[in-house]
Amino acid sequence: MTPKTQGRDDIFLRSNRDIQIVKHHGRRISTALFNLLVYKMDDAPSRVGIIVGKRFGNAVRRNRVKRVFRELVRQLHPDLVPGRGLLVFPKRDALLQSRDGLVNAWRTSLERLHLLRSRS
Repeated sequence: MTPKTQGRDDIFLRSNRDIQIVKHHGRRISTALFNLLVYKMDDAPSRVGIIVGKRFGNAVRRNRVKRVFRELVRQLHPDLVPGRGLLVFPKRDALLQSRDGLVNAWRTSLERLHLLRSRS
């Protein structure tokens, strides 16, 4: 693992096997900006996968929304409860939303599913 990629694998869900498990067994929550699937996997740190299909738009739009959501994940990852696999399916309206609106929707969804550690 190179220094540039070191530490990224523990945040993001990359294994096709793990992604399929979350897809088939995960609990779904839908918002206006994204769909979220959550599945309890193991006691390792929670990992998040971001899936954007071709129906979303051209490669520029798909890559941009993935960058935006990766930043959201990095921002709140230390507060996530361990042992969960999350899959995020951004919707087209996510790129029209302000950054604060996206952060708020992301945090609210995680709180609704009890995925954020309580602040003590």
